[in-house]
Amino acid sequence: MSPFSPGPFLVGLGVALILLGLLVWSGGLHWFGRLPGDIRIERESVRVYVPLVSMLLVSVTLSVVLYVIRRLLGR
Repeated sequence: MSPFSPGPFLVGLGVALILLGLLVWSGGLHWFGRLPGDIRIERESVRVYVPLVSMLLVSVTLSVVLYVIRRLLGR
């Protein structure tokens, strides 16, 4: 039997997703995607958007969260 129970993990993940959804819906993340380093080119017929810094921020955040979870689970 595994010491890890998926039930509490799924409930925590659901609560986190709800909080993130409320934050996005309320406009609390209006700055996301408009960071310095994000490339945005807008012309009459073409829009090009490359969110380099925003995706780097997401990657670092997820890496830190997963590292902390692994340390807490003792793996």
